[in-house]
Amino acid sequence: MTNPYSGSNFDDFLTEEGILEEVSARALKRLLALQLAEIMEATKINKSQLAASLQTSRTQVDRLLDPTNTAITLASLDRLARAVGKQLRIELA
Repeated sequence: MTNPYSGSNFDDFLTEEGILEEVSARALKRLLALQLAEIMEATKINKSQLAASLQTSRTQVDRLLDPTNTAITLASLDRLARAVGKQLRIELA
């Protein structure tokens, strides 16, 4: 019995399963959450301070930083980046 996926790439498999977009969005959000955590640690900003800077609740900050929550607007991402002293940059590859 041969493997039907032999010779294909992982994106092909995810597309075939109908989950490529979801998996890609989660991977990007996880990367963003890791970058933000590193920035917060380097600048010694905690979640409460970030919430105060964003004029929102700590619960909302938790949602923004949650790597599994992909429902975040560009406006929210921009505000979050500015709150940690960074600029949001988005590019298509």
